[in-house]
Amino acid sequence: MALVEAARFGNSFDAGAAKALLEANGIGCVLFDTEMSWEGLGGIIPIRLMVLDEDSGEAVALLSDL
Repeated sequence: MALVEAARFGNSFDAGAAKALLEANGIGCVLFDTEMSWEGLGGIIPIRLMVLDEDSGEAVALLSDL
């Protein structure tokens, strides 16, 4: 059960919305690097949305609608 990156975001608002979407669809996820990505820096260090490897296909499909 490894974590894989499903998406990257330049701000915490988009990252939080994507996390909420996945969780509403029963996909557990976690945000990495939230403390490293400062608002206003233009996503120099992106926030990474991580999911379990077995959920990655469904997660990416859901996120493609954003």
